[in-house]
Formats: sequence, structure tokens, C-alpha cells
Amino acid sequence: MALTGIQIFKLLPKTNCKECGVPTCLAFAMNLASGKAELDACPYVSDEAKEKLAEASAPPIRPVALGKGVRKTTTGGETVLYRHEKTFFNPTVLAATVASDIDLGELDKTLKIYNAFQYERVGLNLRPELLVVKDAGNGAEAFAKVAEKIAKESEFNLVLWSEDMAVMKAGVEVAAFKRPLLYPATEANADELGGLAKEQDLPIAVKADSVDALQPLTEKLTGMGIKDIVLDSGAREIKQALEDQVAIRRAALKASNKALGFPTITFPCEMASNLDMETMIAGMFVAKYGGIVVMSDFSSESLFPLLLERLNIFTDPQRPMTVTEGIFEINNPDENSPVLVTTNFALTYFIVSGECEASKVPCWLLIKDAEGLSVLTAWAAGKFGGDDVGMFVKKSGIMDKVKHTELIIPGYAAAIAGDVEEELSGWTITVGPREAAHLPAFLKSK
Repeated sequence: MALTGIQIFKLLPKTNCKECGVPTCLAFAMNLASGKAELDACPYVSDEAKEKLAEASAPPIRPVALGKGVRKTTTGGETVLYRHEKTFFNPTVLAATVASDIDLGELDKTLKIYNAFQYERVGLNLRPELLVVKDAGNGAEAFAKVAEKIAKESEFNLVLWSEDMAVMKAGVEVAAFKRPLLYPATEANADELGGLAKEQDLPIAVKADSVDALQPLTEKLTGMGIKDIVLDSGAREIKQALEDQVAIRRAALKASNKALGFPTITFPCEMASNLDMETMIAGMFVAKYGGIVVMSDFSSESLFPLLLERLNIFTDPQRPMTVTEGIFEINNPDENSPVLVTTNFALTYFIVSGECEASKVPCWLLIKDAEGLSVLTAWAAGKFGGDDVGMFVKKSGIMDKVKHTELIIPGYAAAIAGDVEEELSGWTITVGPREAAHLPAFLKSK
């Protein structure tokens, strides 16, 4: 049972050092009890106290590590029901299904296509993480060959899906080094599959006919010493599946139900007859509250919007999305190409850079750190003033790349033109359009 704030306070050093970010140890204890702080934030807590506080400091939904290698990921670990309360931490994991009866030559082509699904966005590499090897009933050897090929020849991690223990054991034997998720543990096979997961130290996913029926299964597995568990309520009707996701999250966070304090796995691939509808359902689960979302296939037109949705939802709402300060080359600029400057708010960057690319005009885009604020907001907050912009241009290195001395500033920051000219002696400051959509015509006229 979780400790109260007062019980936690008794185990803290009571120095009131403020190094944890709050004024007193009592305040820190209250934050720790409510899931608003991490125990590691206290630099002076003893090892003995850490052990006693482990339960209180653990997130109500257990984080479960999936896989190994470059696409290793974690699901769960969430502490709030709504992201504006704090933030969501571990993004929904996206998976596609590969049947065990697939031709190995065809699997080569599929893996090549799937590996290419990587998108650069805000300096991040967005990509899916898992492939689900589904038993097609063609035997343990075929299942193992497909699992082994994916595990050894691709970056993807795996979910092994079979209710035949001989098939599952064959898959684990060749792919255990990638730490696959075993699915499904049911009332009928929980002891045997749980024993395999325990022996190999692998995560396991339980499946039942309802949320209530999940609890005895998770209690049995945790009693066996298994901690890394994923939940499938068994619902395949959209409305019921959504209700189950909400019920599981609320039970873990609001009712402190340890038996349901685990991430979930959802199956849009079994809820729709085409990939377009699957994608819509998957988008719902990314928002509410799927830990793993299993699709029948990956395609660029469905995967890319899901990755963007995931990026937006699992970004701290109290910290704007930003891009790195610096010089960005657009359309292969040269020493005579125009120079533009704007803020590092991610949306501003993508809109402005997109319009510059569309213009086909080679140009240099300077991105100034304005703490993630848009141009007008940054100017009003004193984060995009004339002196600051001028100093940034001097230090950016752009003067070594161009022969001309003209700088184009955003139309919404026209008021800083005079100050920029004072800071950049000899430069011509041109006020660009207010709306990015007008940039192509503006640049072509230059």
C-alpha cells in the first residue's frame, strides 16, 4: 500500500535544503505521495529510506521495457489521467503484424519497406518500434524462422503471438535476445506461459474477457514474481475497447488498483476491415490510452500521421516544441542567396521553411532561440528584440557564408528593424511579409 505524505516525510532527511525544487521536505513528501515528484530529486535521502519509499515513488502504471537495441522502448510509467496535469512520458508504441506463413523472400521486401519508415521532425527521428509475429498455424519451425529473421536482420523488436506453447517456445528460443513481449497469457495457459516469461526474464501480455477478469490473471503472474505485464481487456468492439482503456487508466491512477497498474495493448487490426479505418481507431488509442497499438500493416499515409499525433500528445504541454538554434540551408543556397531570420518555435520553423522550399528560391534561414515562442509572442516578451537578433546574426556565422549584407525579418517583428540596423552596422534590414504563405512571392520578387 502506498505511503502517505506524512509517512514519507518521516523517512526524509528533513534538511529543507530546497535542492529538490520545493521549499521544504514536507512539501516534497506531499508531492512524492501524489506522484508529482520523483524520489531521485532528493540528493540526501538514504539507501534505507529509498528502499522503504520505493512503493510510494513508483508510478501507478508500471513502466515496461520492450526489446533491445536502437528501437528499444518503454511503455507505461504514466502518472496522470490528462496530459495538462503534468505530462505523458512514454509514447504509445506502434506495431505491425507479420504472419508466420509469410514467404521469407517476401519478408525481406517487407522489412526493407518498414525500415524505410523513418521521418525527421523537430530534430527527432520518428519511427515505429515493434513487429508482431502472429502464429498462422503452420508449425513451430516456420514461426521460429520468421521471428529469427526479424530479430537478427532488422532493428525492430518483437511481440510473439501464439497460444500454442510449442510454437511460443520455438520463437523464444531464437528471439529471446531481443526481449520480445509474449502474448497472450490467458486463464488457460497463464501458469505455463508465465513460467516461460519468468525463466527468460521477458515481458508478458495477459488477455481476458473483461477488465475485471484481468485482475486475477495479473495477481497470479505477480505472485510468480513477474513484474513486466501488459494488459489486453479482450474487447474488439470500438466503444467497449475505449471504455476499457479509460477504466484501466482510472483504476490505476484514481483507485490505486495495483492489479491494473500496467500499460495496455490494443488491436485496431482486429477492429476494422481496412487500413484507413484501422488508422482512425489507432489514433483514438494513441490519445486514450493505448500503450501498444497493433496494426495489420504499415503504410506511409497511415503511419506518418500517427507518429505526428504521438509526438504532439507525448510532448510536455508546459514546454513548447522547439528546433535547434542555428543556420538552416534551404534549396542549396550560395553566397548571394537571401538571409531570413525567425524564432525557434517548431511550428514557426516548419511553416516558414516549408514556404521557402515551395518557393524554389535558395535561401539561408536563421533560427534564433526564443524559448519556443512564436514571433509576435517572443517580441512582446522581449525574447526577439532588435539588439538580440543583431547579436545573434553576428555570432551565427552567416557573415562567412554570404557576400551581401541584407537581412529579412518577419513582418510581425517590423518594430525591431531600427534596433537591428543599429546592431548590424552597414546591413540593410528588410521587413518580410506577416504571413508565411506570402513568402514564395516575396522571395521570387527579391
